Amino acid sequence: MSGYQQSIKINNKFIILQTIRNHEPISRATISQQLKLTKATVSSLVEELISEDFCYQVGPGKSSGGRRPVMLQFNEKAGFSIGIDIGVNYILGILVDLKGNIVLEKTDKFNTNDYIKTMEKIEVLIDSFISYSNQSRYGVTGIGIGVPALVNLEGDILYTPNLTWENTDLKSYVENKYDIPVIIENEANAGAYGEKCFGSQKQSENLVYLSMGIGIGVGLILDNKLFRGRNGLTGEMGHMIIEPNGEKCSCGSAGCWELYASEKALLKRAAKIYPSKVEDFTVEELVHDAGEELQPAFDEIGYYLGLGLNNIINTFNPEQIIIGNRMTIAENYLIDSMMKVIREKTLPHHQEDLNISFSKLNQYSTALGAASFSIENFLKIKFSNDISFVY
Repeated sequence: MSGYQQSIKINNKFIILQTIRNHEPISRATISQQLKLTKATVSSLVEELISEDFCYQVGPGKSSGGRRPVMLQFNEKAGFSIGIDIGVNYILGILVDLKGNIVLEKTDKFNTNDYIKTMEKIEVLIDSFISYSNQSRYGVTGIGIGVPALVNLEGDILYTPNLTWENTDLKSYVENKYDIPVIIENEANAGAYGEKCFGSQKQSENLVYLSMGIGIGVGLILDNKLFRGRNGLTGEMGHMIIEPNGEKCSCGSAGCWELYASEKALLKRAAKIYPSKVEDFTVEELVHDAGEELQPAFDEIGYYLGLGLNNIINTFNPEQIIIGNRMTIAENYLIDSMMKVIREKTLPHHQEDLNISFSKLNQYSTALGAASFSIENFLKIKFSNDISFVY
């Protein structure tokens, strides 16, 4: 078989697998019709996929006049992917199957400013997930990590505005330790992709994901694709100036959006309202125990949240904005003041056909998106002649 013929075969095999994965249960005849491939080609490649544990046969489907067809199912348990969301004050790790179903999850709440300690925590998490996945044929097929940082297209961490990490080569370190492909992505980009793949608005072609944690990041799905910009550095809208003479930001500027509309902003305001409370606040505690004295703080954060979203809406004209990360639990306290600003300040035509919601995936958007990158990367590697990582 020539190189060209081999390439065609591998491509057809990959497309057949994706068709099974997206439309299961499905028959060989239906695959042949949908992809315009001969029945012989489909049957041959399906047999290879079955032998490789990527799919399997299930009971017969409905008859259209002749014999009932044998249906095919994607084998999501053939391997697993690890998705990790590194926040400023937590690490969330999930182990998912090849369809993105969460099998295991672990959360560790601590200050990730200490890079060495953070790596130790991540290693413990990965070790436990690998141990579980050894029962499958392909084990852990990849690791995706979302970080609150500027990340270029090569996965290099260039700058961490809310962490003091220096000289970090997270991708190479984890790959060398585990000999598993690793993808590093900005956490908001990963969150946007998680929403696109698994969220309630996956049909949206132009989607803005707002990651609202200690800082603020934005991920953009434009024309159904994750938009990264020239060097992969889009989405740092937490550092757009919203108060020209405002507070000093860790990025070196002043008046940045995330100083006024984030978990950080809530904790700072709560400290002024409850000066006698010595222990550290958490957003969960504040939302759970929120009294009347705290509502003005939520109203102010909602106001600034609306101001920033107004700028995004007028710039990108999206059909869907999803607010995610830890501050989603404060939805009921933020939504009124946020929507008031948008109704009053956003251009009327931009408000048409616009839906703004808080994530139904809650804190899982980034970890799911990171895991999805790894799943797709694994499948591309598996069905590619190129032995290098494809991303």
